[in-house]
Formats: sequence, C-alpha cells, structure tokens
Amino acid sequence: MTRIKRGYIVRKRRTKIRLFTSSFCGAHSRLTRTITQQKIKALVSAHRDRDRKKRDFRGLWISRINAIIGENPKKIYHSYRNLMYKLYKRQLLLNRKIVAQIAILKGNCLFMIANEIIK
Repeated sequence: MTRIKRGYIVRKRRTKIRLFTSSFCGAHSRLTRTITQQKIKALVSAHRDRDRKKRDFRGLWISRINAIIGENPKKIYHSYRNLMYKLYKRQLLLNRKIVAQIAILKGNCLFMIANEIIK
C-alpha cells in the first residue's frame, strides 16, 4: 500500500485554529489538543455572556431609574414599578434604556414626564 502524505491539510487546519488562540497563555496556545478545547470553551463563554450582558444592563437601567425616583422630593412615584406601569398604561414607547438615560442626564425631564402621566 502506498504512503499517503496528508500534512498540508492538517497543518492548514491547525494553523487556522492557532490564529484564534494565539493570545492564550502557555499550552493553551501551543498544543493542538488543548488549543481546540480552549477554542470551544471560548466560543461557549462568548455565546453565554452575550445573553448575560443584556440581563446585567437591564438591571443597571432599572436601578438607575429607581434611584432617581427615590430622590424625588414630591414622592409622586414611590417605586420604579408604579412609573413603568403608568408608562405602559399610557402606551408611551419608552424602553428602560431611554428612561434611564433621561433620568441620569435630565432628571427634571423625567419628573415632567411623570407629572404628565398622572394627569
């Protein structure tokens, strides 16, 4: 049986994987078996953390809105929940990100919106 030389294809595949893991430490960037394992682990972590980042930002926006509402001297809205319920009831299309930006940059503007909702 003749000898099959298949180094070119394998080397091409390994260098492609090595380019992905070139910044990893130690054996994670040098040994072929650990390189493939670390590539899979990195891609799984990236996929999982994209969803986690969305969750974290939503919590951040909620806490920012709640903090601004708590500073209100008139105490019209006692909680974040009441404000968001009234916005939803009035069908104002403001998501939490926009409301949080309004609350931080223009706190008075948020209270103006809140006063309009009450009427």
